[in-house]
Amino acid sequence: MINFIAGGIAKDYRGQIKFVNDFDMSLVKRFYIIKNADTELVRGWRAHQIEQRWFYVLSGSFSVDIVQIDNWEKPSNNLPIENITISDDDMQILHVPIGFGTAFRALEANSELLVYADYGIENASNDDHTYPLDYFVNRQV
Repeated sequence: MINFIAGGIAKDYRGQIKFVNDFDMSLVKRFYIIKNADTELVRGWRAHQIEQRWFYVLSGSFSVDIVQIDNWEKPSNNLPIENITISDDDMQILHVPIGFGTAFRALEANSELLVYADYGIENASNDDHTYPLDYFVNRQV
């Protein structure tokens, strides 16, 4: 189930600290940062059958489309697509468990998305299910 892990911010005269203290990082094996070239580019569809991901916006905001895959050999193209907007102001982590596909678009220039994965890079080629951007057509508005 897709869920959010709440964070917060502490401010004083020295500045601020953003945190997500309830994020258990014991499963995390690696991380990477996504920065799209512009706000028109959509990065996706990429789905994972055995890996899960956690997403934290470092700066800016992103539109995230999420679809639960029903068949790994040939998923239905009319599966419901959930759209979520995530922002650096949210101070939360979006958790996308195994079995889902995602597509991301930056909503602001220079937006950056920190991604945590629970498998090492050596596993990436074994769990990389990609679909054309126009494959899934049932976006929920």
